[in-house]
Amino acid sequence: MNVADVRARLLLGPGPSPVDERILRAMAAPTVGHLDPQFLTLMDEVAEGLRTVFGTGNRTTFPLSATGSAGMEAALANVLEPGDTAIVGVNGVFGGRLAEMARRMGAEVVTLEAEWGRVVDPEAVIEAHRAHPGARLVALVHAETSTGVWQPLDEVGAYLRDTETLLVADTVTSLGGVPVEVDRVGIDVAYAGTQKCLGVPPGLAPLTFSARAMERIERRGRPCQSWYEDVSLISGYLGAERRYHHTAPINMVYALHEGLRIVAEEGLQARFARHLEVGRRLQNELVERGFTLFAQQGHRLPQLTSVLLPEGRDEAPLRRRLLEEFDIEVGGGLGPGKGKLWRIGLMGAGATHESVDRLLEAVDRVLA
Repeated sequence: MNVADVRARLLLGPGPSPVDERILRAMAAPTVGHLDPQFLTLMDEVAEGLRTVFGTGNRTTFPLSATGSAGMEAALANVLEPGDTAIVGVNGVFGGRLAEMARRMGAEVVTLEAEWGRVVDPEAVIEAHRAHPGARLVALVHAETSTGVWQPLDEVGAYLRDTETLLVADTVTSLGGVPVEVDRVGIDVAYAGTQKCLGVPPGLAPLTFSARAMERIERRGRPCQSWYEDVSLISGYLGAERRYHHTAPINMVYALHEGLRIVAEEGLQARFARHLEVGRRLQNELVERGFTLFAQQGHRLPQLTSVLLPEGRDEAPLRRRLLEEFDIEVGGGLGPGKGKLWRIGLMGAGATHESVDRLLEAVDRVLA
């Protein structure tokens, strides 16, 4: 198949999201070296743009040259050592993935299980820490992509500020779509992906480390198990020395740079309001059509909607028809939601009333 023959789709699944033409044009700019002064200037501007969307002044804020799952791994690998205790909230696929990664790093993992579709109770997290006060980190998924749950972090962040335990947050689906506010909440390590609400193709993982997280990294008893993801090495490239670490994906950084410019032009608050408005409209419209919202009421992400189909309807054939007949992609369920759920993303450039109109028209036709 020739790449020129690839059909355009309206990407309304859990990611990737639609990419603005400005970003695609930016990716076609001339490739330069990763130590070229022009590129280093762009990298500095990307770091500053990421600080804005993360809501932080953290010096160590940068895009890891890998996808969001590597961002998750880097977040843990840099602050965990074998034998450390990690408290991990598990209420979906990505909480489970955090716990599995921590186990593979040799940590003693304390999991706090919650029913899929519901938040991890902040008070249960605090009680778990009281039972394990030496825990090196608490990890929570801010936006659980497998269920559409919006996890509250404020209470846990406030509690952990006065402890030695770091708070790690998965913001892959939240960054740029809902407030993250790393500094205000007290998040020590946060990671994301470019392909969700930032509206950039997949390939980079924005990361931010607080000063106390960096102190933890500097005091490690042994090096980070991953050379490629070792922030103590990568920071040498980000700082004044510009020490070579690896060859950055130049044109992907162009894409993120342009995506962050688009975010700045719209304004974060306006962007949050847009995602909220169209997401809530979609949810209301689907309920009117007989769908059932899956995520816990009061904790539903606007940008990622999980719904049970009307009774008696098989989700996979209908989802396939949306793709084949209408060129609209929505996601199926994972884990306990497999074969039952649709996961519909309205993220980045896809978070528009036009996207909702087109989707609803197609849904009405496949349900008829």
